[in-house]
Amino acid sequence: MARVIASSENRRKLPREFYAQPVLTVARQCIGKILVHRTPEGEAAGRIVEAEAYRGPQDLAAHSARGLTKRTTAMFGPPGHAYVFLLYGASWAMNLVVASEGKPHAVLIRALEPVRGIELMARRRKKPVTSRELTNGPGKLTSALSITSADYGRDLCGDELFLEESDAEISRGRIGRSPRINVDYAGEWAALPWRFYERGNRYVSVPPRA
Repeated sequence: MARVIASSENRRKLPREFYAQPVLTVARQCIGKILVHRTPEGEAAGRIVEAEAYRGPQDLAAHSARGLTKRTTAMFGPPGHAYVFLLYGASWAMNLVVASEGKPHAVLIRALEPVRGIELMARRRKKPVTSRELTNGPGKLTSALSITSADYGRDLCGDELFLEESDAEISRGRIGRSPRINVDYAGEWAALPWRFYERGNRYVSVPPRA
């Protein structure tokens, strides 16, 4: 059962300094943080339980490996903005742009544990509120939070789409690492343990979860 966490009115939004760190640091530290999206329908939010680091342009698994294009412009911009792209032509995926301007580094948010606006998420996903299918994948969580191409480049230090602190940090021992998912095309880069996840959380997208 998803836990319920207090309204974001009483919580601290993460500053730009959080995003202006090395990509592997942000990928690990964002586990346990709350991703919030406010829309006219209401607010929906979830704890980040799985994320992947992408360190282009050298990283062949990163979209920015192809250089600066119309698609990747946001990745080359200042940290603390959203990079949103179409996943397999069917759903949106959201990344945090991190590090510093000119370095196209990003953190893909792969899974959330719903914490607020759960009924709204369930309506959007047409799933029961208790279903792990609400947010256990990058395309599922954007659907649940109604994150779309309209959020491309959005400032994560604004009031619509942002990260906030959680009640308690996840201890180092509860954060697992593994190679990233579905990047076999990237050669030796595919083997790097740049996927971070909360051990034992039912919303983590694919094994290993333990």
